[in-house]
Amino acid sequence: MASTAQSRIKSISYAKYGYMFIAPFFIVYLFFQIWPLINTFILSFKGNGNAASDFVALENYQTLLFGTGDRRAASLHNTFTQSFINTIILWVGNFIPQIFLSLLLAVWFTDSKLHIPGKGAFKVIMYLPNIITAVSVAALFMRFISNSETSAMNVVLHNMGKTAIKFENSAAWSRGIVMFIQTWLWFGNTMIMMMSGILGINPSLFEAANIDGASSGQVLRKITLPLLRPMVVYTLITSMIGGLQMFDIPFLYHTAQGDIKDHLRTVAVFIYEQFRVGNNVHSPQYGIAGAASIMLFIVTAILGIFVFRANRDADEVRKKKERKEMIKAYKKEQKLAKMGGIE
Repeated sequence: MASTAQSRIKSISYAKYGYMFIAPFFIVYLFFQIWPLINTFILSFKGNGNAASDFVALENYQTLLFGTGDRRAASLHNTFTQSFINTIILWVGNFIPQIFLSLLLAVWFTDSKLHIPGKGAFKVIMYLPNIITAVSVAALFMRFISNSETSAMNVVLHNMGKTAIKFENSAAWSRGIVMFIQTWLWFGNTMIMMMSGILGINPSLFEAANIDGASSGQVLRKITLPLLRPMVVYTLITSMIGGLQMFDIPFLYHTAQGDIKDHLRTVAVFIYEQFRVGNNVHSPQYGIAGAASIMLFIVTAILGIFVFRANRDADEVRKKKERKEMIKAYKKEQKLAKMGGIE
């Protein structure tokens, strides 16, 4: 009897309780992420304006990719293409200085040879911009540097006897400002990620390099960067996903209401404009917005896969290929042996 009771106790599975605890996350994810994505995919094959319920097949994709049809289609194609170019420029322009600055600071803060006073305070100060809302940051920089003659930069120019500059109207100025804002907002978060990656490296490797007389540059090139590659790849992919969906700062950086500059219109802003107002307030372009969203999703997925595969460990890839070949050869031998046994 005791053995039977013990076997029943051992056979009880508590896995269902784990599923119950994680179920709320998946329910929320399904409702707020998966279903909107599916609905967006469906909308991309529907019409626009008064014909929003009509099925138009790939017409919206053809409009955005080739601009075939009427003048409106050509205009949408040109605007979408320019929006994609703007998005790439703004993302690359803020990611490159961001990763270099973050990596430099992470190496400095984790170097045992450098005794920097107040490291904790510096880390907190550098991370602070990341917790400020984008709306607040945009409003702050609009007071610093914008078309307004009362902005801090134009006031300084006026006091120097120079003419005020329309910063928002210049593609170089406005893009540079948005890139700086994005870098300033996110370099602290990237720095913390790089620091966690460096602290995860075995300290004995750095000690051995110091004993062998390696310079700081050699340690960085031969130890830190190669072992930090997974974290760099992770940062690159997450930054790329966020960069391609960039919306808030480019959308908010303008003085006049609704005066979004063509050189700052990103894909996310383009989607918002089509979905929200379309060509006029009474005719939102749901199909165009859905098609643009799906195309952005596909491009993001392709680039993410490319970056991930391009940065895989060569030795691990080789070993995985060898294992597949061994399994294939073993199955072939088993098949031949079975055929020989039948004969």
